[in-house]
Amino acid sequence: MAGDRQSAFLIAGTSSGCGKTTLTLGLLAALRNLGLAVQPFKCGPDFIDPGLHRLACGRVSRNLDLWMMGEARVRETFAAGAAGAEIAVIEGVMGMFDGRDSSSAALAKALGLPVVLILDLRSAAESIAAVLKGFETLDPEVAPVAVILNRVASPRHLELVSGAIRSHCRAEILGHLPQNLDFAMPARHLGLFTGEEQPLSPEALARLAATISGQVNLERLLELAAFAALPKPEAAPTRQEAAARARIGVARDRAFCFYYEDNLDLLRAAGAELVFFSPLADRQLPEGLDGLYLGGGYPELYARELSGNLAMREAVYDWAQSGKVLYAECGGFMYLSEGIAGDDLGVLPMAGVFPVTARMQKKRASLGYREVRLERDCFFGPAGTVLRGHEFHYSVIGEMPAHIERIYAVNSSADSDGSREGYRHNNVLGGYLHLHFGFNPQMAGEFVRACRPA
Repeated sequence: MAGDRQSAFLIAGTSSGCGKTTLTLGLLAALRNLGLAVQPFKCGPDFIDPGLHRLACGRVSRNLDLWMMGEARVRETFAAGAAGAEIAVIEGVMGMFDGRDSSSAALAKALGLPVVLILDLRSAAESIAAVLKGFETLDPEVAPVAVILNRVASPRHLELVSGAIRSHCRAEILGHLPQNLDFAMPARHLGLFTGEEQPLSPEALARLAATISGQVNLERLLELAAFAALPKPEAAPTRQEAAARARIGVARDRAFCFYYEDNLDLLRAAGAELVFFSPLADRQLPEGLDGLYLGGGYPELYARELSGNLAMREAVYDWAQSGKVLYAECGGFMYLSEGIAGDDLGVLPMAGVFPVTARMQKKRASLGYREVRLERDCFFGPAGTVLRGHEFHYSVIGEMPAHIERIYAVNSSADSDGSREGYRHNNVLGGYLHLHFGFNPQMAGEFVRACRPA
């Protein structure tokens, strides 16, 4: 933080859909309008909210996930990301206690963050005090210091709820938002629209910020945030980039925009020069590349454009066939398939590196954290290396032929059967899993070395 000031707070919710993202975006914009340097973060593995945060306050938002990154990396990422900011705003995930070790409550406790709880008043009045009382007593170490009331239907509704909270609960009421708030978050099958798609106009954000400024006591919020018991790192974290040893092309556009910022930072720190390009718009790969990184996103929504860019599909195919390093995850993996299929798509050809088709479904195919163990040496490390990440997709692939190697075993979980994935063809590694390099930072160095051996 700037100088000795240590200001931060976490926005938690009683459940998913209670208004966390709307409130977070409004607070980011409103605090920025006060002239503050505001640093956003997102609890959990979500890619979409961080992109929206950037639209609201102009700073890159980073994920903080205790399970996927480990506590040490979370602390480092938080301290480094907040350096130079006057206040840090962390958006929680799901309900405050949902997710056990990766919950908003666990993150607040690990980082010493005061919690502001969003209370959704739909179909509730005085009984909401009992809900808040439960959140205050379940784990007193992270009891909310304040609440913001969302979807207030009338002055009488506000009076009833406020009276009950003040009679039975300790948390302060910082303000409220009306039920008929003039702001809507467009959504679709994987969640909200991404920041790259510019779903929120400057005018909409300005209206939301003005509403927040008029309805929420920002001065008191800043006072509460100043009491954050933030951990002091042993040494000031740095994100210096090493001397460039490899040029790595990173696909980044509306179709491919799901990247953990820590992954990119770690690659730079390991000596990678990142060169961004667009499989949608560019006709050829950037010159002088040593490796490729195709992240996730929404390739199915842009499948016709991706398929129609034959020159780029052929360039990626030729790269893969030449034995050069290429890592692709989720949407990037779908792009490397023979085609993307769906009821309204038919089958649209893609790069054709892997001999399977990615077929869209109406229901979710997979969701959850994954831990994998490398069973064979690869450009992320030797056999036995443990990596962690997250999986969320609606498409499925057909049976991968036996001659395509499986590089890692997926540990069993509630939504995983201990299968083998991490498909390798030549020097191409692909799969649905989004890996977070922060759990095992050495993998970034291994990847850079593989791209351009010394």
